[in-house]
Amino acid sequence: MNVIAFVALAAGLIIGLGALGACVGIGVMGSKYLESAARQPELMGELQTKMFLLVGLIDASFIIGVGIALWFTTANPFLAQIAQVGAK
Repeated sequence: MNVIAFVALAAGLIIGLGALGACVGIGVMGSKYLESAARQPELMGELQTKMFLLVGLIDASFIIGVGIALWFTTANPFLAQIAQVGAK
């Protein structure tokens, strides 16, 4: 396999595993929010604010992973190093 195939495989893994982790994290957090809001309804507004803040942070980490994966697919910094090793 050549380098481009490995880069495509790595980008797919970064995006896929990042999406899986973000979805599982948001799902667990949402279920805990509903559980805690059912136990103490008077804290629902405060909990909702914190939940949406954490949802934004979880999604931001996934979007950063997507950005890194797209950077590697469009402007691969490793191709020049591999070309130098192949020329020797």
